Amino acid sequence: MITLHSVHVDVPSLDVSHLCQWVKAVAATYDRKVGDIAYVFVDDDEILRVNRQFLQHDYYTDIITFDYSQGNVISGDLFISLDTVRSNAEGLGQSYDRELRRVIIHGVLHLCGINDKGPGERELMEAAENQALALLS
Repeated sequence: MITLHSVHVDVPSLDVSHLCQWVKAVAATYDRKVGDIAYVFVDDDEILRVNRQFLQHDYYTDIITFDYSQGNVISGDLFISLDTVRSNAEGLGQSYDRELRRVIIHGVLHLCGINDKGPGERELMEAAENQALALLS
């Protein structure tokens, strides 16, 4: 089950049924099934608080993924800063909606086991994001 929540911001206007289908399709490409995924949309102040409290990181980010997956069933809490999504979209010359979808699926890809911090991993993540975005209809 995929749920949408918010702290200090409005939940973005998303077609939840379409989002669920898309997330399931992306997970299936990695031989995973979708368990419980909670998207928590926040502002920059809240993402910084979460980053400091749980990861001991003192910086803003677009997404923090807490992975509760077991076996081939992906589950987790995905905190997304809409402020950072908006500023990233502007900086990249992308639409806000496209950048939001990229971040939404970025967290799912982390749950599927794709990392982006080590050598060469960022390129693999970007390719996986592009492949996932291409599945949107």
